[in-house]
Amino acid sequence: MGNSQRNDGVQLQDERLRGEQLRDEQLQDEQIRLRRPAGIRSLQLGDVKVTYVPDGAIRLTPRGWLPATTDDVWAEHAAYLDETGHLVASVGGLLVEHGDRALLIDAGVGPLSVPAEPGNAVGAIEGGALLASLAEIGRDPGSIEAVAFTHLHMDHLGWAHHPAPGTDGPAFTSADYLISEPEWTHRHLAEEHGTSEEMLAALEPRVRTVNDGDEIFPGVRVMLTPGHTAGHAAYVITGGGRRLIAFGDAMHSPVQIGHPEWWATVDHDTEQSTSFRRGLVEEMSRPDTIGYGMHFADVVFGRAVRGAAGEGARWEPVDA
Repeated sequence: MGNSQRNDGVQLQDERLRGEQLRDEQLQDEQIRLRRPAGIRSLQLGDVKVTYVPDGAIRLTPRGWLPATTDDVWAEHAAYLDETGHLVASVGGLLVEHGDRALLIDAGVGPLSVPAEPGNAVGAIEGGALLASLAEIGRDPGSIEAVAFTHLHMDHLGWAHHPAPGTDGPAFTSADYLISEPEWTHRHLAEEHGTSEEMLAALEPRVRTVNDGDEIFPGVRVMLTPGHTAGHAAYVITGGGRRLIAFGDAMHSPVQIGHPEWWATVDHDTEQSTSFRRGLVEEMSRPDTIGYGMHFADVVFGRAVRGAAGEGARWEPVDA
């Protein structure tokens, strides 16, 4: 063998080793991100910019939140659990910007700090950072023209009903509150999950109901997805040849991408929610489709990647 052939062989081996090292580093980074709340992250979809705006985090007990799972399941999926054995669920909003215009999808949990209680599926809750996060990216909350809610659970309503610091009213001084018509009609059901009459009353003067297929902002349409709640809505954002599905609480952890049959303990209709999760995984496996999971730890943007025959899909983070 000549020197050039030996050099080519060494070069190929070095490239393989570098490729393996890169893959190992990417896997390690993803595992770290699965165990921490999300920070500010942005994607550009043509003329539309979407930015995850953090408000805080909730710790979920894995078997309490996903009752169809077992201890053996979590032993196999320990990468999704933090050092306390909880699923880390980010809490925040999705800012959608088109030129000078801005829409916010969901409004965090607000300034709330609740310790974990033994036996509760929801562990510690920490919120309140959303306004500071908006300031960090240079967006005045008063310039947001509408807040669109996926549903009426309290961890999505926070800053829409809670007074902004130093004021008597919410920070979104000019915003309409967009809620699906069936969700608002059945708003009494949200009270079973901590949304008080006072919260709903604070929203009511600004509420404008929307329906399936409505365009609520340039490139943003409503997609009704009942199951988690009676009128749960997703929002489909299209631009630059791609679409992003903001799917709300259809899923709470990327582990459900491979197991859409795992429903959440608070799902209103588990058959409906499971059906939507299955369809959502199919949609997000398309090359032109990205998902946004508000609760998905620090991997809020991603796509579903199909595994080999007999294997479920997995969540692949998308950062650009």
